[in-house]
Amino acid sequence: MKNFNNKTILITGGTGSFGESLLNKYAKKNIFREIRILSRDEKKQDDLRKKFNNSKIKFFIGDVRDKDSLDLATKNCNFIFHAAALKQVPSCEFFPLEAVKTNIIGSNNLLDVAINNNVKKVIMLSTDKAVYPINVMGLSKSLMEKNLIAKSRFLNNNDTKLCATRYGNIIASRGSVVPLFTKQILNDEYVTLTDPYMTRFLMDVDEAIELVLYAFNNGEQGDLFVRKAPACTMINLVHALEKIINKKAKIKIVGTRHGEKTHETLVSQEEMRSAIESKNFFRIRPDTRDLNYSKYFSKGKKYKKLESYNSNNTKIMNISEIVSKLKTARLSRDLFNV
Repeated sequence: MKNFNNKTILITGGTGSFGESLLNKYAKKNIFREIRILSRDEKKQDDLRKKFNNSKIKFFIGDVRDKDSLDLATKNCNFIFHAAALKQVPSCEFFPLEAVKTNIIGSNNLLDVAINNNVKKVIMLSTDKAVYPINVMGLSKSLMEKNLIAKSRFLNNNDTKLCATRYGNIIASRGSVVPLFTKQILNDEYVTLTDPYMTRFLMDVDEAIELVLYAFNNGEQGDLFVRKAPACTMINLVHALEKIINKKAKIKIVGTRHGEKTHETLVSQEEMRSAIESKNFFRIRPDTRDLNYSKYFSKGKKYKKLESYNSNNTKIMNISEIVSKLKTARLSRDLFNV
């Protein structure tokens, strides 16, 4: 954390699960000059203001769709973590242009003002749904990534560094299934399961923060980082919750929702060709070839065939492992009083 000493950081969408967890982890360490939280939700901002009661945390009402509010929030800012997004898959399916305005245009606004205001580094948070996207949320996040890489091609390492991270489901984050399933079991309601054998990556929010900080410390221009993560089937997630709550669930199979995949992918087959793999992470370097297409008719690149990294070929947790993961995850501990 020495890179943050006496520095000003901005977290867009900072009243969400990622922003609040970052504040929980570091706000009391007194290393930052200032932590800025930008969001549209004044109620959540007021809740955080009261919770932390820290004069170094500054709150900005604003929207990434509005360049003026971003310009104010990024003045004299050293680093930005961009978490503002429309994330609910069905909502984006019904209101696709709203996802475009926030996830694509809004992220482009942020990159523009960050570059103009000489911010040292921007880390954008993306999602597994951006890989082989079939829904609006994934499509908009994929274009966010592509736009970041495109802009990075015109910058050098002395300019604003643009990097991205990509991760799967955060356990017990707002709008996720763990709080919903827990509530349904406790209230003797049917657990509304879409597909019992659908698989999803499971990550603790602290692991997501570790990924973002890894990208911050190691990222160069245009890099995209992925953290390896285990996955589980939805039916085993329900069985794990039954064990934790010590109550049998009534399960109702309701079918796949709008825009849902059976399995999620964190690194595509094509990206795996050039990904740099370490123990816990993949680093995906940008393709720096230029726009001179004539070269590619005579000379391209040869690649060996590799599998994508997805929620069906990663480590699939059994019920006991899911129980342990849920009990230790930061955001789910309060649900189970552990």
